[in-house]
Amino acid sequence: MAEMGSKGVTAGKIASNVQKKLTRAQEKVLQKLGKADETKDEQFEQCVQNFNKQLTEGTRLQKDLRTYLASVKAMHEASKKLNECLQEVYEPDWPGRDEANKIAENNDLLWMDYHQKLVDQALLTMDTYLGQFPDIKSRIAKRGRKLVDYDSARHHYESLQTAKKKDEVKIAKPVSLLEKAAPQWCQGKLQAHLVAQTNLLRNQAEEELIKAQKVFEEMNVDLQEELPSLWNSRVGFYVNTFQSIAGLEENFHKEMSKLNQNLNDVLVSLEKHHGSNTFTVKAQPSDNAPAKGNKSPSPPPDGSPAATPEIRVNHEPEAASGATPGASIPKSPSQPAEALEVAGGTQPAPGAQEPGETAASEAASSSLPAVVVETFSATVNGTVEGSSGAGRLDLPPGFMFKVQAQHDYTATDTDELQLKAGDVVLVIPFQNPEEQDEGWLMGVKESDWNQHKELEKCRGVFPENFTERVQ
Repeated sequence: MAEMGSKGVTAGKIASNVQKKLTRAQEKVLQKLGKADETKDEQFEQCVQNFNKQLTEGTRLQKDLRTYLASVKAMHEASKKLNECLQEVYEPDWPGRDEANKIAENNDLLWMDYHQKLVDQALLTMDTYLGQFPDIKSRIAKRGRKLVDYDSARHHYESLQTAKKKDEVKIAKPVSLLEKAAPQWCQGKLQAHLVAQTNLLRNQAEEELIKAQKVFEEMNVDLQEELPSLWNSRVGFYVNTFQSIAGLEENFHKEMSKLNQNLNDVLVSLEKHHGSNTFTVKAQPSDNAPAKGNKSPSPPPDGSPAATPEIRVNHEPEAASGATPGASIPKSPSQPAEALEVAGGTQPAPGAQEPGETAASEAASSSLPAVVVETFSATVNGTVEGSSGAGRLDLPPGFMFKVQAQHDYTATDTDELQLKAGDVVLVIPFQNPEEQDEGWLMGVKESDWNQHKELEKCRGVFPENFTERVQ
């Protein structure tokens, strides 16, 4: 019995809801067609427009805030990777390693704290603010339905009021029929019953009208108070939200600036401790091209780089036993023969300047090792073993010695020489000795010099370990 009663109530409620929907649909159609007037409230409609605008703006702000937080998260990850890279390349024996690692840890914590505070003070507040809109939106829609019910009940009651005369005519017709089919005493009772039924319908319509009006007005009054208040609250909400974001970002950048300054100090200290010339760029075995910056020559392609000649300066050579003043000076094992032998087997007196010495030799002597100066001086003033003085006049200014390329070398910059195995290069000093990088020489290919005699266009640098000294 309880189940039947429950099912009956449910079925009745469903039927009532269906009837309400049909009545509302019929009323809306009549209003659209202009056959029924519609209750208008321009002030409330303006409040609804403001509400929709406020909801749209809040939804956009929430979306943009989530995008901002995603960007902060991405920046955090990128910063973390960058610090991890620094920690990996930082050698254990370099000063400031512990400080750099601590700065990296603080950097990671600062990003995490910034992101979490943005979530707590901005995103969650935003979600709470938008959380009230769905309920109000449903109440606005319900108020619209109750307004249709109110208009429908009002129109029904008004139609019963205006159709009073028509109802009397409709009642008279059955009476005339009853006069023929019923006794006289029944006609009065039937007429009284019809009148009572009509009055009952009017009373019911009036009750429904009062009820619908009450429900509508209660909802309408509440919304009339809430919507303007909600609209005005947006100013304070925007102020608090953007103040929180701005304050958090300001503090974050202040703390991040301190960490960056500390990291800069650590790196400056590292640079001062090691100096700028102690970090040698090591070429990879598979590379044929030298590195940029401080040039570092690559090993020859066969993996066995030519040995760099060791230059030793012997300021006080010992004379051989029984040697005469005109005898040759003993040579260092690593010095070439032409570097120390003087034409005629004589050694110039110390401090004496030969007439043929030029300004180029003076410049070279101030920046080059003694053995190079001696070689250059011998080249200018005398005759090198196996060649004549006249031939030396065709060599480039400052010529020191010759080398021959043992391997092909592909130039990687405009200031480098392109070499083929077998090319002979005339080595000359750098114009500015400070520009010379370790393992590199300045020179001009002999073929180019013999053809053009233009030093500016032909000279260039090349890796010494790709060549072998021949003279």
